[in-house]
Amino acid sequence: MISLADLPIRDDLRGRTPYGAPQKPVRIALNVNENTHPIPQRVADDIVAALAEAVSGVNRYPDREFLGLRESLAGYLGHALGPQNIWAANGSNEVLQHLLQAFGGPGRSVLGFPPTYSMHSIIAASTGTRWVEWRRDPGFEISPDTAVRGIEEADPDVVFFCSPNNPTGTGVSLDTIAAAYEATRGLVVVDEAYVEFAPAGLPSALTLLPGRERLVVSRTMSKAFAFAGVRLGYLAADPAVVDALRLVRLPYHLSALTQAAATAALAHAGEMLAMVDDIKAQRDRLLLELPKLGFPVWPSWANFVLFGGVADPHAVFEALLAQDILIRDLGIPHHLRVTAGTEQETTAFLAAIAKLVG
Repeated sequence: MISLADLPIRDDLRGRTPYGAPQKPVRIALNVNENTHPIPQRVADDIVAALAEAVSGVNRYPDREFLGLRESLAGYLGHALGPQNIWAANGSNEVLQHLLQAFGGPGRSVLGFPPTYSMHSIIAASTGTRWVEWRRDPGFEISPDTAVRGIEEADPDVVFFCSPNNPTGTGVSLDTIAAAYEATRGLVVVDEAYVEFAPAGLPSALTLLPGRERLVVSRTMSKAFAFAGVRLGYLAADPAVVDALRLVRLPYHLSALTQAAATAALAHAGEMLAMVDDIKAQRDRLLLELPKLGFPVWPSWANFVLFGGVADPHAVFEALLAQDILIRDLGIPHHLRVTAGTEQETTAFLAAIAKLVG
């Protein structure tokens, strides 16, 4: 029996650990920002019917261009987008991987603004792209000036923004994104995984796409659509960017079953998104109640809340786990993150953490 260290893996991967949030069988799981609401039964029935139809043809390869799904995604996004503007893969992580395979790689760099989604730097490492960090402003904000200074210092090939940002919940202004685009020669990628939870009427980075051929906006069906187990992420960009991603994708990378399930769900977008208001209400409840317990919170546009004032995050994490409640210790000093669950789950979490400080 040998160990990983004995294998001839790439030198830049030595000493690294794989990504993975804790997976534990608990009564209440509020650690990975899943949508804790089940898919409406009528929608689930239509998805099952679509899967049954797709199964009859799985002896053949799926449509490698997944045109029907791209048309449905374009229809959902609007903004005069067509299927030629859309790309999709097995979760937004694979979408971002395709982007760095095409536009990053050895000898190239990607600029990020931590604390941010940890997979951004991991995907950079997996593609041999150098990860470069630039500081945020107070309050976890990124002003146009801060973004431009980071770009001028690093001269990156790709710039990553996460809006709303994971794990802080803060947004990135369109002014910042536009300024970054003008300052860089490379690709600007805006990860909008949680955008459906942002304040109503807030403009998406999709509004900036016209005339900006190096701008990419990525999304996911994992969060607002309660589709985490299906694994479907997508992006909108200039058709030339989509053409570039065809060069690096594996053949037939989206299964016929994934395409069928996602297309069926998008046909019920209104019903699927009806639960978003309930989740936002529970998020706002966390934002209101946690400070009353002595835990200051950061404003959140997502389906989670980052809260501070925690003297020993690991101890609080373990104490909640002992009560069958799983949240997230991200390693940010004196902070923890909790997903907005159902009303019952949120009530149980608030009661449990109140008991710890009572």
